[in-house]
Amino acid sequence: MALVLDGVRVRQRGETWLHDIHLELSSGMTTLVGPMAAGKTTLMRVVGGLLPPDAGRVVVNGKDVTAISVRKRSVAFVYQQFINYPSLSVYENIASPLRMARSFPKKDIDRRVREVAEIMGIGDLLDRRPAELSGGQQQRTAIARALARPVDVLLLDEPLANLDFKLREQLRSDLKNMFLDSPGVVLYSTADPAEALTFASPTVVLGEGRVLDVGDVADMYAQPPTLAVAATLSDPPLNLLPGVVREGRIECLGSSFPSPGAHASGRNVVLAVRPHQVTIQRSGAGVLEFPAEIRLAEVTGSSTFLHLLLVDGRHLVAQLPGPQLFTPGERAMAYVDPAHIFVFDEAGGRLLATSAAEVDLHG
Repeated sequence: MALVLDGVRVRQRGETWLHDIHLELSSGMTTLVGPMAAGKTTLMRVVGGLLPPDAGRVVVNGKDVTAISVRKRSVAFVYQQFINYPSLSVYENIASPLRMARSFPKKDIDRRVREVAEIMGIGDLLDRRPAELSGGQQQRTAIARALARPVDVLLLDEPLANLDFKLREQLRSDLKNMFLDSPGVVLYSTADPAEALTFASPTVVLGEGRVLDVGDVADMYAQPPTLAVAATLSDPPLNLLPGVVREGRIECLGSSFPSPGAHASGRNVVLAVRPHQVTIQRSGAGVLEFPAEIRLAEVTGSSTFLHLLLVDGRHLVAQLPGPQLFTPGERAMAYVDPAHIFVFDEAGGRLLATSAAEVDLHG
């Protein structure tokens, strides 16, 4: 099974929401990751037949389905909101698409309903109505209904976003295993980079209606090709600092390190570092030092987010392990190993072409 988006473009209210999307997705699960307003839902609505594109084609298994209505497409959609029929039992909610599908044998409906319900862990809730379920159970019911009828394309639009942490973790694991060898195309969208990394499936990074990158999410996280990709896959957000290339070194707020490439002297660059790579204890030779003032310490339990004010008025956030106490206003020194810094040009393109391990950044 294959899903192809060939030059798909969408304009709404005088604005372009999708810019000439070219994608080819194979059977199994693909993760679509991007921030709010990236165009994820718009893209999925086009694939599902709910929104006609202004240009381009949607091709499923070699057949152009662009002009085919949603009712005639082999597609199922799971939304972020719990969408179940309130007057029907869980059993009938799951059975409803099977009863509507003329091609599905009636004698197999009961078996399929119970089979999918067991997979989703709601086999003992089939007699209840949605109002009698918890939020997680309602979403499991919605997913079960989408899974009941075999389809060529299954679309899941941030289906776990409204669930609490424990439920999200549990369902992530269940869904990952469930879609591992799916014969159809499963497109799962999320705004959470941790969720994309957890699924570890082929990943499409979307931003402002454009495909920013496609590939292995772990590779994109470790070696982002652009600042936009690095920012999309970083939560908490990246720390961004100004830099300038001078005589083979990159200078940044009084510190410097060897330039990781032959870049023209005087060139301005953007340095990006993830908060967990910022420390307040020296970790070795060659680290960059940034004098700072502590402004706020946010203790989350497993981590402490330390907000620092640098000498030029810029802010730097350090993610420290465990609960730690600090006094606002006290002085501190922030340290960053240059091997953990991403270097981008002013347009957001990556300047470091090789991995940090292959470059002597401490010389």
